[in-house]
Amino acid sequence: MPKSKFVLKPVVAPISDTQNGECDGAADSQIVKDVPLPDDGLVTELDENAVELKRDLGLGGGISFIVGCIVGSGIFVSPKGVLDGTGSVGLSLVVWAGSGLISLMGSLCYCELGTMIPKSGAEYSYLRKAYGDYLGFLYVWVAIILMRPASLAIMSLTFGTYFSTLFEICGPPELPAKIAAIVCLLTIMLLNCYSTQLSARVQVITTIAKVSALFVIIIGGLYRIGVGHTEVVSTGFDGSASDPSTIALSFYDALWAYDGWNNLNFVTEELKNPSKNLPRANIISILIVIIIYCLTNIGYLTAMTKSELLASDAVAVLWGDRVLMAASIIMPLSVMVSTLGSTNATAFSGGRSTFAAARDGNFPEVLSFIHVKQLTPLTSMVFTLLIGIIFVLVGDIASLIDFFSFAAWVFYGLTFSTVIFFRWKRPNDDRPYRVPIFIPVIMVLISIYLIIAPIIQDPRIEFLYAAIFIVGGTVFYVPFVHFKLQIPGFDYFSTFLQLVFEVVPPSKYVD
Repeated sequence: MPKSKFVLKPVVAPISDTQNGECDGAADSQIVKDVPLPDDGLVTELDENAVELKRDLGLGGGISFIVGCIVGSGIFVSPKGVLDGTGSVGLSLVVWAGSGLISLMGSLCYCELGTMIPKSGAEYSYLRKAYGDYLGFLYVWVAIILMRPASLAIMSLTFGTYFSTLFEICGPPELPAKIAAIVCLLTIMLLNCYSTQLSARVQVITTIAKVSALFVIIIGGLYRIGVGHTEVVSTGFDGSASDPSTIALSFYDALWAYDGWNNLNFVTEELKNPSKNLPRANIISILIVIIIYCLTNIGYLTAMTKSELLASDAVAVLWGDRVLMAASIIMPLSVMVSTLGSTNATAFSGGRSTFAAARDGNFPEVLSFIHVKQLTPLTSMVFTLLIGIIFVLVGDIASLIDFFSFAAWVFYGLTFSTVIFFRWKRPNDDRPYRVPIFIPVIMVLISIYLIIAPIIQDPRIEFLYAAIFIVGGTVFYVPFVHFKLQIPGFDYFSTFLQLVFEVVPPSKYVD
């Protein structure tokens, strides 16, 4: 596939010499260093016959990849929102398990799409193939401008919330939490811009902390049940909510904790035997996460009442105070390290999504440039994290989850509909895995419910903002992509960014 040209293409700026850090003069300043693409799995489709991704990911790797992507900050912040929306312990556990089943059914739809269209890119590839370039672009727009930065903001605010509990302050205050969240994002930005390998090492450490924290809560909860602390759990469905809108919003909170179930489809080209391993990995990993999440919530409720859980912004800290006592500091530290890892992983993939979108012509090409020394996508990382910082400043965890979930389920629903569309329009295409047709139909209906129910019965400003962001993609697409409108002076701005950040085009894209 030939490279698409985005009209806002910058000129190549003079760059300082990588040996002495000084500009070598006008004669040499226009020489572009031969900078290879970073080894991040984003392979340019210059020649599909010449270059393709290596299939190194097996079933075990796929399972650990999905579990690692799903389990993050959500299980430490979502229990409050789920219990608030459902009103009872029993219904909250139903929502947790139901959200897992929704994620499982969604992943099975993605399995058919992933084996039918075995290209990395997930929603972007499927929507573009089914409905054309416009919807493909709109997904990329919303993912980069809204969903990825909102995810970063939620995770970093979770970090900030748990960080603020380390101090003797009555309740986690908003300002210290936001400051800590911004420091978290800036640290992650520096880490990812400095070294991809260092970022990967940090991910291993934070994954251990995440698993350890959940293991402690689950084992502690099972022990407390064994010694008779079942007062709250035994209340069952007492006080269950009946309002469809509040229940839908509780699903938003739980489904946020499960988000990441579709991530294996982003690396389909690297999966061994995808027709078998893709559905197997999805089914096994999501069932594992359902068990972990339900046991963790039961663990929480063995140490606190419903009202105490609803009053706490940091439920793992309250659980630690009640169960671990003198060793309770373990919980906020573990959660902080865990959310730091989730933020790192999201920043890593989010920055590279922006990099790939710009490289393919959907965003200004300067966002696809890489640093001449570190070989990292510096401009795309800075762009993604700056938007994340803006979301931290203007939002809170609950509103950002609603904001993210509304936009996400618009595009999840559209993606589920492509399964039905391809069955109708392309019935004879090879499908190594076929999901029962009732599953995508159910998933489309669930998506419509999750989008419409909160708006009808409990309209919130977050939904309006999300709709504006989505419409904003059309406003950007029509003049700048479809009609190729040029912005006067943009080349000079791009040149300025090149000089400031010392970035150049990847060698495969230098003209």
